[in-house]
Amino acid sequence: MSAREEIFSAIRARRKSSRAADISVACNPAAGAPPDRAELLVRFEERAKAAAAQVRLIDSVEEIPVAVAGILRSRNLPAVVHVPPDPLLKLIDWNHAPGLSIISEVPGGDEVAVNFAPFAIAETGTLVYTAATTRPPSWHFRPGVEIALLDPKNISADLESVLKQITSDGALPSTVNLVTGPSRTGDIEQTLELGAHGPRELIILIVRSFGSIRD
Repeated sequence: MSAREEIFSAIRARRKSSRAADISVACNPAAGAPPDRAELLVRFEERAKAAAAQVRLIDSVEEIPVAVAGILRSRNLPAVVHVPPDPLLKLIDWNHAPGLSIISEVPGGDEVAVNFAPFAIAETGTLVYTAATTRPPSWHFRPGVEIALLDPKNISADLESVLKQITSDGALPSTVNLVTGPSRTGDIEQTLELGAHGPRELIILIVRSFGSIRD
């Protein structure tokens, strides 16, 4: 058999395999059914933790301020967080955590920022940030610690599903940042360093119920 014949034979074999898989799914719809939200949440949490992100589940939006204050206190950090000009963040009653200061200045490398993550990917444990005037991309690179707020309803199976959602209302934004765990590099003497190009810590607060707050 010539090389040309081998190539065409391999192509025909793959086509037969693909058709068999399609028939199997058609006969058993459950086999091709998308995972439910609970499964996506579990998968996202596993992948995010594997990428050195910290993941915590809280029940409601009212618990966000106390959770954030607890994160700062556990690290002996000042009770100050930087928030971008996102109107959704202004809907949070930060007074639930007395003494916690909320400032709108751009964070520095030793400071903490809080952001809403509009999308997430279960397959890789990745947060997806779309650029907007109220969510500047630079905020994901400047702080030393980033606290991301995530609605479990915004967790999709894969990147393709997220891109479909993003483009459903129009073209892609100017920037789409994919964040998987804290910033890291192995370029320096082949030693893993956290925080080289962005936050050295990524803490994801998955909020089961946002109530009237929606991203």
